Order: sequence, then C-alpha cells, then structure tokens
Amino acid sequence: MSDDGLRLLNFGDPKIKTLHITWFAFFLTFMVWFSHAPLMVFIKEAFDLSTDQVKALLILNVALTIPSRIVIGTLVDKYGPRAVYSLLLMLGGAICLVFASAQTYEQLALLRFLSGFIGAGFVIGIRMVGEWFPARQVGVAEGIYGGWGNFGSAAAAMTLPTLAVFFGGEDGWRYALGMTGVLAIGYGLVYRKIARNTPKGSTYFKPKKHGGLEVTSKGDFIFYILMNLPMYGALAVLNWKLGPDNLGLLDSLGNNAIYLVLVLLFLVQVRTIYHVNEDNLKHGVPAIQRYRFKQVAVLDVAYFVTFGSELAVVSMLPLFFLDTFEGLSPVTAGLLASGFAFMNLVARPTGGHFSDRFGRRNALSILIAGLAVGYFVLSQIDGSWWIPLAVASTMMCSFFVQAGEGAVFAVVPLIQRRMTGQIAGMAGAYGNVGGVCYLTILSFVDYSTFFLLIAASAAVAFLFVQLMDEPSGQMAEVLPDGTVQLIDVE
Repeated sequence: MSDDGLRLLNFGDPKIKTLHITWFAFFLTFMVWFSHAPLMVFIKEAFDLSTDQVKALLILNVALTIPSRIVIGTLVDKYGPRAVYSLLLMLGGAICLVFASAQTYEQLALLRFLSGFIGAGFVIGIRMVGEWFPARQVGVAEGIYGGWGNFGSAAAAMTLPTLAVFFGGEDGWRYALGMTGVLAIGYGLVYRKIARNTPKGSTYFKPKKHGGLEVTSKGDFIFYILMNLPMYGALAVLNWKLGPDNLGLLDSLGNNAIYLVLVLLFLVQVRTIYHVNEDNLKHGVPAIQRYRFKQVAVLDVAYFVTFGSELAVVSMLPLFFLDTFEGLSPVTAGLLASGFAFMNLVARPTGGHFSDRFGRRNALSILIAGLAVGYFVLSQIDGSWWIPLAVASTMMCSFFVQAGEGAVFAVVPLIQRRMTGQIAGMAGAYGNVGGVCYLTILSFVDYSTFFLLIAASAAVAFLFVQLMDEPSGQMAEVLPDGTVQLIDVE
C-alpha cells in the first residue's frame, strides 16, 4: 500500500498520523457499538431474557444508526470531524458505561437503542481522511480507514468474553463493557487534542445552509427527496418487527405512534431540504459549481448491496454453516463463518487501491460483478460440499463485498468537498437500509434463495454503476470571501 508515496509507517507525515489516529477512533466506535453481542450469553443469563427479548435488543442496536448517519454527516460538515468524533466517542463511551450498570430489561432496551448513534462514527472519518489525502491516494486511504476501523467489532468478539471470564462472578460482563466505555471516553479526549480538521493552510469548506444536501437542479431536488424514502421504509420495517405481530416489544398504540412520527419526520425533512435549496431552485447555480445528484444515488445503491449484504450475511452465516453441514458444533460454525468479517483488513484497502489505479467506475463495476458471482456460488452450497471449499467460497465472496465498500468510499470525497460528511452519511445509511431489507427477506425464504436474491440485486446495482460519471478535472468550492477554489479530483 505504498503506491504514490502512501507509506503507512511514516509517522512523521501529518496525513499518515491523521489516518492512524482516525481509523483507531472508528475502531473504538465499532467496538463500543457491538460490545454487547459477544457478551449476550452473559446478559441473557443475568436478566433471564427470552429469545424474543434478545432479538429485540439486537434490532434496537441498529435502529438509530440509519437516521444518525444523516445527522452526524450534517454535523461533521458544519463543525468539523475533530470536534464531532471526540464528542461521539465520549458520548458513546458514557452510554456504554450506563448500559453496563443497567438493572432492568427496559433500561437495556433504551440504552441499546441510544447506542445505535455511535454506529454513525464511520461517517466522520470519511470527511477527515478526504481532507488530508490527494485524489490519487484517497481511495486506498479511505479503504484503510474503513477496513481497519471496521475490525473493531471483531476485536470486541475476540476480547470481551475473555475479559468477562477474567473478572469472574455475575458481574464480569459489566466490567468488560465498562472498560470499553472508559477507553472510548479517554480516546475521545486524546483525539480532540491531537487531531486537526485540515492540513496547515487549507480551508475547511462548509455548506451555506445545513439540514440537507445542496442540489443544483429541480430534477435533482425531486430525485433527492425520493432517495430518502427507502430510509424511512427501513425504519418502518424495524418498527413492524418490534410490534405485537412479531417481537411484541411495542403494543399496537406504540407501533402506530411511531409510524405517525416517521411520516411527520419525512414531511419536516422535505421542508428542510427545500429551505436549504430554495435559492438554488429560484436563481440557479453557476455551471462551475454544479454536480449531478445521480453520483450520490449510485453510491447509495452500491453501498446498499455491499455493506447491506455484509450486515445480513455476517448475522446469519454461523447458523447457515450449522444447518448445512451435519456434525458441526456452534463454536466450529462460528469460527468457519468468521473468515467473512476478517477479510475487511485487506479487502477494503484493496478496493480503494483498485479505484485509485483503475478508475472509479471501472473498479466499482468489476467488484460488484464479482460480488454477484460470489453470492451465486454461495447459493449452490449444500451439505455435499467439502467444508474447506465452502469456507473458501465465502471468503472469496467477502473479498468482493468489502472491496466494493472500499471502492464506494473512494468516490465519496470527490463529489463535493463541503458536503462530504452528508454524502458519506447518506451512503452509510443506505448500507444499513440494505441490511434491514436483506434480513427481512431471509425471514421469508431459504438460504439458497436468500443468496440468489442478493446476487440479483447486485446485478441491478451493476447497471446503476454504469450511470455514474467518472470523476475528472476539478470540483469548485467557494471560499469565505466569495472567490472560487478549484480542487483536483483525479
């Protein structure tokens, strides 16, 4: 990964230092976000939880992440990644500490819901890394940030159960969770002290108005509003899952109240988007400052099938191995499935590197095509397969999935610098929407059909990617004094 001078051990280079301190911030947010999952066996026993109550906690943990990625993206563009990342780490760590001291199931449920907010931490570093690295290196840098930071969830799975056993007693899991929270709070203070939003002498560009993306045509305004609908749809599905016809955490009155709130929030968001874009719609935008919203929409769809399928498959893969191959223990099935997540360490940086080297659209097209083929292969696995071949097939598929994620975020900083946080937030939210959709599909079909449907959706995403314009030339950003600065995107 030293191409074009990107040498990861050169800590004297301020951009390399920024990359390392930022991926570790992301690492900690994911460690805190998924800290409960490997300890669920202890939590279930301590509170005598039913299977439905455990499922409800898992759903609540991801519910808030969809809107929070949009909110965090807006805050990053307004206040800068340094302040927002440090605050999110400290807030997430505090919630983790309170969760570790919870005494009732209701407290567990509320705090898991609030913990979903820290899942938006990923968005912050996308803007930070985009500020520090030139276009020719930004893909691999974003890939390293995403791939290494995403490993935080695996690190939680590998370390927290051992810590819980080490501390021993009924409250061992509480101490393990508490240590995670303390670490996040401490690093939040460190990050605020040592991080900088931009290289020395660079301008941190901000949108003129906040609360939604600026678009540059009436057609894009309508397109943008329509692209927000699937996010509300995913939240409605999560609400349905928590309702009386499924997990029963909410009664009919609570269910209907949340549906109404979602409708009202959508109407408020439409009004806010119009306010942000009112001047642009009435008076137009100079040609040099325009961009096409379809660029954002393509990345949303691509992340839907890449990260969305990863979220779903990681959740079901241990059970898939257990049900497909006779004689496997749950522990062995979990180990066989773990290869899917481990590919993040190398696959995301590789996807970003491909994007830097072979072109943004070409790389994304090839990787999503590979993803489609990979899931088709997984749909063919049955009990007659040689287990090592089945594991190798899942890891091959995982490579294309996570490299595709890296290729998506190699493009995000090259659309409009001042809105990188919001664009990253929207793409990230679509990843969670994909996870909700695919897991909902899984509840109605068998494993083979599930993988085939992901492959089919990836084929559709491949067609969408062909509509993306290859970033080229320069993007225009307006300085505070009104002059225009051009930024290279190739």
